[in-house]
Amino acid sequence: IAVANGTAALHLALLAAGCGPGDDVLLPSLNFVAAANAILHIGATPVFCDIGGPDDLNVSADDLDAAVGPGTKAVVVMHYGGHPCRMAEILACAARHGLVVIEDAAHAPGARWEGRPCGTIGTIGCFSFFSNKNLATGEGGMVVTHDADLADRLKLLRSHGMTAVTWDRHRGHAHAYDVVTDGFNYRLDELRASIGLVQLERLLEQNERRARIVALYRDALDGFNGVSMPFQDDRDGSLASHHLAVVVLPETCARDDFRARLAAEGIQTSVHYPPIHRFSRYRDEPGVRRLPATDAVADRLVTLPLYPHMEEWQVALVIEACGAASAAKAAARARA
Repeated sequence: IAVANGTAALHLALLAAGCGPGDDVLLPSLNFVAAANAILHIGATPVFCDIGGPDDLNVSADDLDAAVGPGTKAVVVMHYGGHPCRMAEILACAARHGLVVIEDAAHAPGARWEGRPCGTIGTIGCFSFFSNKNLATGEGGMVVTHDADLADRLKLLRSHGMTAVTWDRHRGHAHAYDVVTDGFNYRLDELRASIGLVQLERLLEQNERRARIVALYRDALDGFNGVSMPFQDDRDGSLASHHLAVVVLPETCARDDFRARLAAEGIQTSVHYPPIHRFSRYRDEPGVRRLPATDAVADRLVTLPLYPHMEEWQVALVIEACGAASAAKAAARARA
């Protein structure tokens, strides 16, 4: 079910799953804020959970289990950077507690866990087609589910709660409609849908290009001057989509200085993400818990440039700049 954007996908997924006031929804704090905002918009409470550690930036299944309370209704798991979560453990946790599993697969089109496409493993999957995503239409999103009843509910919610949409009437498949629930105008337009169909044909090839670039980064930077790259192994036979190329700086390396050195060489970097539980809006929410693993890496994450048509000489420039920036810090520590 194509929708206007990834946030709309999350919003509709939560509503279709029956989440609402009085419910708790678990999610990783190392995440884009849209997930937490969507939970608040439906009147539920976001309960933030920890990551596995510096080698695994996905949500910890053990911490999900520890966070479950009497009001927990669902869990929203994000495949960070396009690396599949430990879904066997997450599904087992959800089964023990009767939770709905919503996959935030915004980073993971084309990624697979045990041969299954990410987004199709839980009850509902959500995708984003924003301009920086692996499958980009400029703006857009999608919700997927195997459950026919949920699909019908999602379609109603997407288009004003109407039993027949304009396209049905245009084709002569319906001449009238009823409104059976309060819905939204969350449809994707035809122009972006057309772009998406073309991009879909290119997805696997572009993901493979991303994987080759990440491999170059990893070979050069992982372990160099204390820098590390998470997700070193293919867990559960998973296939990543490599949406992000993230390094974890050593504790002694100031991230702002590191990024400034790269910026001076004309290299843009990003941070994915400032943890949601640290934002002013969420700091005092009842769902805030101690998240030591997230806090330990939060100020050390740097996202390096990564896009399918990136040339090897450009990758080499980034590697050289990262090496110089981390070496400068190492030299400064030695002098101290």
